Amino acid sequence: MFVDLAVSAVALAGWFAVYGAIRFATRPANPTPAPATMELGDEPPALVNMLANRWTVTEDAAEATLLDLAARGFVELRQPGDDPMQTTLHLPASPPDESGLRPYERRVLDRVRGLAAGGALPLTALTFRDQGQARAWNRRFRAEVVDHAREAGLSRRRFGPRVTALLSAAALVAAVFVWLAVTHYGLSHPAGDTRGLAAGFFTFAVLSTLAAATPGERDTPRGAEVAARWLGVRDWLRGHEQFAELPPASVAIWDRYLGYGAALGTTHLTSALLDLGMGDRKLVWSSYGGTWHRVRVRYPHRSHHGRTLPGLLLRAVIIGGPAVFMLKLFGPVADPTPTSDYPGARAFSMVIFSLVVVAGLMLTRAVYTVVRAVVDPFTERTITGEVLWVQVWKSTAHGKNMPSRPWLYHLAVDDGSGDRTTAWGLPSQWAGDCHDGDTVTIRVRPWSRRVVAFAVVGHGRSRNLTEPVTHPSEMSAGPESPAYLITPEEIGQALGLAVHAPEAVDLPGPFTGVQFRAAGDGQPVLTIQAVSGTAAQWIWRLNSRGQEVPGVGDGAYLLGERAVLRLGDRTLLVTLLGAARTRTASLPWLLTQAATRASADRPETTG
Repeated sequence: MFVDLAVSAVALAGWFAVYGAIRFATRPANPTPAPATMELGDEPPALVNMLANRWTVTEDAAEATLLDLAARGFVELRQPGDDPMQTTLHLPASPPDESGLRPYERRVLDRVRGLAAGGALPLTALTFRDQGQARAWNRRFRAEVVDHAREAGLSRRRFGPRVTALLSAAALVAAVFVWLAVTHYGLSHPAGDTRGLAAGFFTFAVLSTLAAATPGERDTPRGAEVAARWLGVRDWLRGHEQFAELPPASVAIWDRYLGYGAALGTTHLTSALLDLGMGDRKLVWSSYGGTWHRVRVRYPHRSHHGRTLPGLLLRAVIIGGPAVFMLKLFGPVADPTPTSDYPGARAFSMVIFSLVVVAGLMLTRAVYTVVRAVVDPFTERTITGEVLWVQVWKSTAHGKNMPSRPWLYHLAVDDGSGDRTTAWGLPSQWAGDCHDGDTVTIRVRPWSRRVVAFAVVGHGRSRNLTEPVTHPSEMSAGPESPAYLITPEEIGQALGLAVHAPEAVDLPGPFTGVQFRAAGDGQPVLTIQAVSGTAAQWIWRLNSRGQEVPGVGDGAYLLGERAVLRLGDRTLLVTLLGAARTRTASLPWLLTQAATRASADRPETTG
């Protein structure tokens, strides 16, 4: 039996070794950039994006295509004020001839036209509302870009016909060895030959299916040459410091350079504002080190990741205890080659032997877990970097009618060591202390991927990358901040929940905001957003409905868990969150406190 198993294992291992070697040999090239140049080529931005990212179409390809369509006159980008978030898309009355558009360019243009009402569309309305639709649109867009790259001779399948034929032939050889091994093992059984044939056929079907599934695209000689030239264009664009901060509407000045800059990853502000539903937590913007760049993030998911030392030891006991019991119970009687003539003896012995093997593997895993868990604290290291992503990882359920409570978060940090990183497990007590763009110092345990010490050492910019974050200690100094309007004591009295001091919420454009978190679980329970000027009038018109609250400020309305308050040329939005959503009866009193303090205590400003 052991010989038969060894033959099958060697055959399968041999095929996967060949498969791995071919994957390594066919990996996309990493061309050396040509000298920096401002000369653009004939390739459209989507193709350039693919070539500059080692033959992978990233989320920037669609955004770059939209900018290129704007540069060519198919759409117009207008920014009415100082805030790039207010940019709008407009369809020209007489667009250029569309006969030369590629399918993926037409796809982007059709989406703009399909969403535009009266020929105009807010930039932020381009996003998808259904994740399934976003994935399908993204998949078709990328397939059309790949088709164009192949047609232009810039790309080819990573596994071509010859490679697929070689892997299929190797799969056939492996399947034959598996067939012979299983047949030899089952010669004493009347159905042995049939089982061997079935095992061989199944092996060939699985391996040949893997061989036919190409893992993406790779370079061609011409593609590598063109990619090197475009990498030179990227270096030239990076030499202009202001280029990274250009808003989308600047396409009217920079023409097609802005679209190509987005394709090459050099227009951080424009790329951050444009969103065609291509957002991906595995590819995140980072400014750590002084330059904007994308970082690929991997999220650990194994059972030992994120756990504490006691938790790991307990897990080892849970795995190792039953293993020791099974070994003591079945180990002495395990015999893979019984001599009894009883018909069921062979099957029974195989079951016992399998249990012993499984128990041995469990015990090995338990011992390995104990060793690694004990060594892990001695390999701790300290990392300083920029927060890329914070997201709930593991939660504890509290019953059918109770929301689950997160106890561990994924924390992705760019420490500047490369363009790839792996997220850490961040305990929930620290999750509310950092925001995207903050600089943090963490002490971590590498094997368990757990954060054991955490400190914010610098406040950064939020993910919209348009407005600086205000430190909580500085909020009271600014006359536009709503932090002083309602005190934590008043919120605690109204909601029946103790809350922490206000902390800034990074909002786009002219908005400023603060939020209050419950002292117990640290979850947000109330936010206050303020806006002045023309935007305040627009927000007031949008929200001045529902139940009117007379005699408060210059007007106030309740809309479920949200309330709107007008104070001169300012408009305030007060929103209940989380556990406070149902306590809407407290909103009128809170609005009264805000209006009173705004008229009596607000700092004087001079013109």
